[in-house]
Amino acid sequence: MPDTGTPNAAAFHGVGTPQFYIPATSSLAERRPRTLKHGDSFAVFDHNGDIVSGPGSPEGLFHQDTRHLSLFELSLDGERPMLLSSTLRLDNAALTCDLTNPDIFRDGALAVERDTIHLLRTKFLWDGACYERLSVRNFAAHPVAIRLAIRFGADFADLFEVRGSRRARRGTLHAPEVGADLVRLAYTGLDGLLRVTELRFEPVPDTLTADTATFELRLPPRGSREIHLAVAFREGGLTGSIRRTFLTSMTHARRALRDSSSRAASVATTHEVFNEVVRRSVSDLYMLLTDKPEGPYPYAGIPWFSTAFGRDGIITALETLWMDPEIARGVLGYLAANQATAEDPEADAEPGKILHETRGGEMAALGEVPFRRYYGSIDSTPLFVTLAGAYLERTGDLATARTLWPHVQAALDWMDRYGDRDGDGFLEYARQTESGLANQGWKDSHDSVFHADGSLARGPIALCEVQAYAYAARRAAAAIARRLGDHAEAVAQDSRADTLRTRFEEQFWDEDLGTYVLALDGDKQPCRVRASNAGHALLAGIAAPARARRVAAQLMGRDFLSGWGIRTVASGEARYNPMSYHNGSVWPHDNALIALGFARYGLRAETARLLEALLGAATYMDLRRLPELFCGFRRRSGGSPTPYPVACAPQAWAAAAPVAVLQACLGLGFDPEAGAVTFDRPTLPPSLDIVTLRRISIAGASVDVQLHRHGDGAALSVLRRDGEIRVLTTN
Repeated sequence: MPDTGTPNAAAFHGVGTPQFYIPATSSLAERRPRTLKHGDSFAVFDHNGDIVSGPGSPEGLFHQDTRHLSLFELSLDGERPMLLSSTLRLDNAALTCDLTNPDIFRDGALAVERDTIHLLRTKFLWDGACYERLSVRNFAAHPVAIRLAIRFGADFADLFEVRGSRRARRGTLHAPEVGADLVRLAYTGLDGLLRVTELRFEPVPDTLTADTATFELRLPPRGSREIHLAVAFREGGLTGSIRRTFLTSMTHARRALRDSSSRAASVATTHEVFNEVVRRSVSDLYMLLTDKPEGPYPYAGIPWFSTAFGRDGIITALETLWMDPEIARGVLGYLAANQATAEDPEADAEPGKILHETRGGEMAALGEVPFRRYYGSIDSTPLFVTLAGAYLERTGDLATARTLWPHVQAALDWMDRYGDRDGDGFLEYARQTESGLANQGWKDSHDSVFHADGSLARGPIALCEVQAYAYAARRAAAAIARRLGDHAEAVAQDSRADTLRTRFEEQFWDEDLGTYVLALDGDKQPCRVRASNAGHALLAGIAAPARARRVAAQLMGRDFLSGWGIRTVASGEARYNPMSYHNGSVWPHDNALIALGFARYGLRAETARLLEALLGAATYMDLRRLPELFCGFRRRSGGSPTPYPVACAPQAWAAAAPVAVLQACLGLGFDPEAGAVTFDRPTLPPSLDIVTLRRISIAGASVDVQLHRHGDGAALSVLRRDGEIRVLTTN
């Protein structure tokens, strides 16, 4: 996915360093950081709830791609507390850490025995600030005096600096301003923007300096104290009582998450681990949703991609369309509003092209990285059209379709005028400047497109899955045009799709490989590599049925299926590496799209096996959270998936993967004109005996259904109806 971002592609340029490479200087998977997000702010803490950032560490409080707090460390008499537990609420609203004191010595004598003091930290983000409540309790039968200190600091590093970018110059770090209960840290960037971090404490610390707040606590037997503090990412952001603001803001944060997720259909099963996976997935998704004027938009992931990405937003919306179409409407509206209208080589922008990503930090503002508003993806534009068609098919919302239609036409025009560089009917990419992304499909690592001998493909490159997306886009455009009464355009787009399908089968199918080739290079030579990209041809429906079955059989074979999911590249290929970012790892969203492709061709057993594989992987994941990706090593008896060191977690399209694969298993579809929810040959894996779906909505009505695994299929019963709604099933 990345953007500027693949972890195999971060933001500095050293000798032999791939473009935009994210260095893995330490194992984030081992540290298992705790993350929070609200709006354009996010936080990465360690298990203790501290921030102790070092080289390669993403820990910090971030706002609009700037780290506003790079140090925040709690100590008791100079000692780091011991961890008892650390967890996020199920709704991701708050982080809770239980800590206790180690043995504390003074003048060589034991002064406070370990496990005497209990500290409960509760932290959350809301409206441009991070709030924390520290509850300190003495469990001894005698009074205890102890010094609680919090060290803090702000480096105001741009996110790309945190990722590894080296800058020749930085702005001005101002001298801290210290009051009785407040510290103001500030930095003026080279872009002229003043960035401020304010810290406030309640009660007033016994000592407050430019980098430390100290509280001299004297706790009676069984006595307790509370300390409230807040960190705001703007000047004057903290007024009134911090304690009262903590309580009201916590209420607002929890209510906002509850209100947004209440739109969605819910899933419950007889498998408690699967229920936990789904609950965490839905919580992650709604935490990552960010309100835009056009509606909710899922930011791609934390820490590296907490911003709007075109491709990621679209795919997340497609994965969740059955349960919450409002996400798709928000994504379509935002991307339409930010559609390119002029040529800009530095941004890889051309009229009609859909956004790849946007960034709000200093380096983007100065052009040190090209991502302030960047359009360097070949697939966002056809995927935008595809989503527009899928949204109309799901909802019947003609008013939104009419609003989007000029943007759909502009996207189609881009595909014809700019996307197809040589007029051969295929979409190709090549960056317009050296600062742009070298590879512009979803596998955008520097080494992700290669030939059978391992040599890297030279552009312009026509990717297999992008042609499938273009086919889906033309079918979607035809369907929209037909619904809007433009029958001539519908016929024209259907004709273009038919021609593309014929050309695709001729140029991309490789009989000896038994699958579609990865890509065509700039000389139109095929990259004869077995890759998961071919599975996306099934998603789009471009594959001939007999060939679709052959592709599916190969993807479910030993070279692809690790036991935890389908690898991005088959083992045995020249660049196969199960520890690589794109050349042998397992991506949950990739598996979800492949599963939806299997379902399109009626391959329900295969979708059920993929659901079992991802469920097995999630069982071992921290917080039951599927990350952006994990390593592609084969599943071993008694083993667990191997984490990828710098994977984002949570990641929107990974969070949405389980519900998308479940949809594929159930053959769940919608017919808004008939007011019907459809289940086409539903199938459940052996681990799921009963699945209950509630609040499935269409045309203002909703229904609850329950499916029972029965033989190779599933029996369905309706539990509740609200309004005129039909439920149709085929076996």
